[in-house]
Amino acid sequence: MKDKDITRCIAILLVIVLSAATTVDAQEQRMMEFQAVFSSYQSQYQGLMRSGQHRYAVAPLTTLVNLLDTTTIHLVTPIPEAAIKEQKGLLLYDLACCYALMGQKKQALLALEHSVENGYKDYNNMVNDNDLLSLRKDKKYRSLLAQVQSRQPIYVLKRSAPYARDAEKPNDGTPVFVYQPKESMNLRMVREYFKLDSVAGQGNELSRIINILHFAHDHIRHDGGNRAFVEMDAIDIYNYCQATGKGVNCRQLALSLSEMYLSMGIPARYVTCMPADPNDYECHVINTVWSSELNKWLYIDPTMDAWVTDENGTMLSIAEVRERLINDKPLLLCETANWNHETVQTKENYLDHYMSKNLYYFVCKRVNRFNAESMYRDNDPRDDIQLVPMGFVSADQHCEAIHDPDVFWAKPEP
Repeated sequence: MKDKDITRCIAILLVIVLSAATTVDAQEQRMMEFQAVFSSYQSQYQGLMRSGQHRYAVAPLTTLVNLLDTTTIHLVTPIPEAAIKEQKGLLLYDLACCYALMGQKKQALLALEHSVENGYKDYNNMVNDNDLLSLRKDKKYRSLLAQVQSRQPIYVLKRSAPYARDAEKPNDGTPVFVYQPKESMNLRMVREYFKLDSVAGQGNELSRIINILHFAHDHIRHDGGNRAFVEMDAIDIYNYCQATGKGVNCRQLALSLSEMYLSMGIPARYVTCMPADPNDYECHVINTVWSSELNKWLYIDPTMDAWVTDENGTMLSIAEVRERLINDKPLLLCETANWNHETVQTKENYLDHYMSKNLYYFVCKRVNRFNAESMYRDNDPRDDIQLVPMGFVSADQHCEAIHDPDVFWAKPEP
């Protein structure tokens, strides 16, 4: 049993509801009532499991599963039905643990089967969980474990179809992406406001890129559950964080960093890194930054103050990181990688698990500029361009999809 998994989805549900712009009082009240009931039974069964009273934990666990089976809350609040299903899978897993510890092998395997059917995917926990020790030699358990293993992000990424040159959309030489020149009034304002010449320093290009990354990471706190309702530009987002003490989501952080680079004449985009699973609502937004020194794009993540290198210490692009994950080539995460200077990031957790899930396909804005997603301007989804593997169809059918990485990652025009 993993307590943090039990609360994870419900916490996400609350964030989705409370941060949604369209939330109304009735929806919020309905969610709060649901949360109160859920939390009551959750506390009961967690306490019973911790104290070894697994027989008595079955009743509140079963009640919670039935509650999720019958709830219609996803129909009247902005909660994804997939989040309900994921939570149910976690509860059924703990129910399987209870039955296994009680010696009721048949009921344990049935509960575990239903957990896997509902999308349970924590392979490392399942293979090492001593609560399920009595099941490990069972053929059914091994079959379920194999299903969970196949859901691991790295396995999904390795099974992705290849890219290909798109014969139907040949590159006619017209740049797919454009970058606002640093001389524009708004970008000059960003450069002067943050004193980026001083921030960047007098070193070579790579050191300047890294110094600006550190600055954004240190001054714009990350909070994945909070979307600041401000104009979507670096100055407003920064001032929001300074005035409120709150953080912003990874999209707003990467958008801010992209503007800082553009203001210094360094081509940059913020890249939405997407998972293959359409029901997975947790993506990650990072930056791709052009290095004239290395003549390629670089992988830059302001949320984690991170970049990635090969075994020789050469900084890699997003495309190279993805390819190396698929082909089991060496990847080194920079030593500075951290979350809000509170949690150190490791290559295993950050790249092998989290980012391997979110490097399935990519979405970028066609026009990269100051305030690219203004809250007060209609943002046409056709301004987005996706790079997707052959045969893959994303949930967003409004934006253009291409299959040619050479086009998507083309060198920026001078």
